[in-house]
Amino acid sequence: MQEDHVKLLLAEIGRINAALERLAGPAPAVNDWNAADVFVWAPARLHVQPVKRPNRIDIDLIRGVDHVRDILVDNTVRFARGLPANNVLLWGARGMGKSSLVKSVHALAARETGGGLKLIEVHREDIATLPTLLDVLKEAPFPVILFCDDLSFDHDDTSYKSLKAALDGGVEGRPDNVLLYATSNRRHLLPRNMIENEQSTAINPSEAVEEKVSLSDRFGLWLGFYKCSQAEYLEMIDGYAGHFDLDLPQEQLHAEALEWATTRGSRSGRVAWQYVQDLAGRLGKSLAK
Repeated sequence: MQEDHVKLLLAEIGRINAALERLAGPAPAVNDWNAADVFVWAPARLHVQPVKRPNRIDIDLIRGVDHVRDILVDNTVRFARGLPANNVLLWGARGMGKSSLVKSVHALAARETGGGLKLIEVHREDIATLPTLLDVLKEAPFPVILFCDDLSFDHDDTSYKSLKAALDGGVEGRPDNVLLYATSNRRHLLPRNMIENEQSTAINPSEAVEEKVSLSDRFGLWLGFYKCSQAEYLEMIDGYAGHFDLDLPQEQLHAEALEWATTRGSRSGRVAWQYVQDLAGRLGKSLAK
């Protein structure tokens, strides 16, 4: 009888222990900074997940944005070498290579400075956890770029305050080994009607708007991306065709590419890439390099 009582007691203890583990959630993961150069932030486990094969293209294939490309390269290389650099907001026309440029510039700067520079993508829904991530990163042995892609905020969304705190650093200050790069279609990260609503309902309109607009002011560099001309679009097409050995007479290549852009109602790097994917498929060519 006593032996049965002990077994029942141990079983009950096991159930209680399992319940406590479920309530506590998963244990924080151990971050291996040597596992990759690119990571994705997983806040539930305080973990930066390594990305073995990042989705990026060679920087030479990004055309039509030479001026902003050179500024971003210079800023990133200086940061990777331990010199002062700025947080960057890349804003403007969709499909013009903002996120592609960030990833390609990171790869270039990492190669030029010995490979120590890390890139961590933070998903839009995880912006509120940025202060927690900064606490994790202040002990990291490498310079780190936090990358927020397609960043914007809607009405009643207060997570932008976490971003402001991350950019300013609060009392402790932002860790010296961390910069933040963000892309957005909006220069001020907030919709115009949201700013106008704040202005119309506030007791002091200028202060209400100041609170919202001041977010983008915390980025030291604003890099604007604009719709490309036909010549720039065709330059992108030629660059892709040459890089991937897509053999097609230039006259036919340009005619098809322009027709492709017309059916989509825009010219951009994204539209050029979509045409090149279609062309490569028709020619039976792989785009893997």
